Amino acid sequence: MPQVMEFKLPDLGEGLTEAEIVRWLVAVGDVVAIDQPVVEVETAKAMVEVPCPYGGVVTARFGEEGQELPVGAPLITVAVGAQSVPSGAVEAPEGGAEGSGNQPRPLIGYGADESRPARRRRVRPVTAAVSAPVAAPAPVVAAAAAPPAPAVSAGPVPVISPLVRKLAKDHGVDLRALHGSGPEGLILRADVEAALAALRAPEPVQAPAPAAVAAQGERIPLKGIRGAVAEKLSRSRREIPDATCWVDTDATELMAARAAMNAVGGPKISVLALLARICTAALAKYPELNSTVDLAAGEIVRLPSVHLGFAAQTERGLMVPVVRDAQNRNPESLSAEFARLTELARAGKLAPADLTGGTFTLNNYGVFGVDGSTPIINHPEAAMLGVGRIIAKPWVHGGELAVRQVVQLSLTFDHRVCDGGTAGGFLRYVADCVESPAVLLRSL
Repeated sequence: MPQVMEFKLPDLGEGLTEAEIVRWLVAVGDVVAIDQPVVEVETAKAMVEVPCPYGGVVTARFGEEGQELPVGAPLITVAVGAQSVPSGAVEAPEGGAEGSGNQPRPLIGYGADESRPARRRRVRPVTAAVSAPVAAPAPVVAAAAAPPAPAVSAGPVPVISPLVRKLAKDHGVDLRALHGSGPEGLILRADVEAALAALRAPEPVQAPAPAAVAAQGERIPLKGIRGAVAEKLSRSRREIPDATCWVDTDATELMAARAAMNAVGGPKISVLALLARICTAALAKYPELNSTVDLAAGEIVRLPSVHLGFAAQTERGLMVPVVRDAQNRNPESLSAEFARLTELARAGKLAPADLTGGTFTLNNYGVFGVDGSTPIINHPEAAMLGVGRIIAKPWVHGGELAVRQVVQLSLTFDHRVCDGGTAGGFLRYVADCVESPAVLLRSL
């Protein structure tokens, strides 16, 4: 006798308490192996495929695509040891998971005893003539589900269970008007629910005038990645007294150094990787900016490692993947890690751990063709370096006017962790390294 095991939405870490079902990867009746992904969910951090720890036949799914579930809510049930379970042959009991007000209704499930699968029983045709109470709605015919025959046949109507018959009676659905999708026309619960859905469909309404649409506006739920970003930025604005300083910098020598590195062969070095290496050197000189504020303890916590976040724009919105222990990486290693995390971000496959734990953020908004910005600090960090586009501009070089590659650098910092002198010193050191990369040799 197979045993039915319930698999609940696991704790996905990083303080996440809920997830939205994006896509089911299995259906009721499918055979799954141990650790096979069964559902794809979206948390406030990333898209995650959730594997099931049981192997067997899927007997129920809880929740539908687009629905949010809390951690610990049931996802699926699996009949362990079952060879096969006919789809549509069993259904969830009244008063079980389906009747619970705080749990999602299973799409299909076993009977009242969830410790074992319900036994299939022969369905005997019974008469569908049921007298409705006076207060009940008059029987209605779901035209969309009606059979193509011109007349409704007389005689008994084959229905899979008394629960389905009761569902039809309570909602005034005429079983004779339905065409069962089960074997030999057997009416299943899904057939009755489809008829009810057709009855509840709203009447077509005339589209509002353009002026009315403009007044009403489009409503977009703040959830998932977008909701997490909104919450973090709002918290940053509430808690952090930020300030910004900036400087125009001649990046001609940095671009020449990069070209020389890439000319000798091997993996290409990105400009972002060079800037990241400069940042880690600057943070070693000014550790105040690699810190966080513990409000509860009233303390500034200086952090020993640089976990460098970088802004990545994707189809699902802005993400900030984190390069761990960036201070221990050279430009080649940083380039490879930036490329790997960016590819995962655009594919929606970043793990929650890839998006948390940053201590300092590098924001290259120059890719959007803009020169400057005053970004919001990525809470709970203490600073963010912004990099504008690198563009040819007239510049005084060696006492003469010349065309040079110029970039604007901006530093937004938490004024609680340091004063303007420290922030200015950090930014000036970064600018000096950009203008003369040889300055970095002192720290390598």
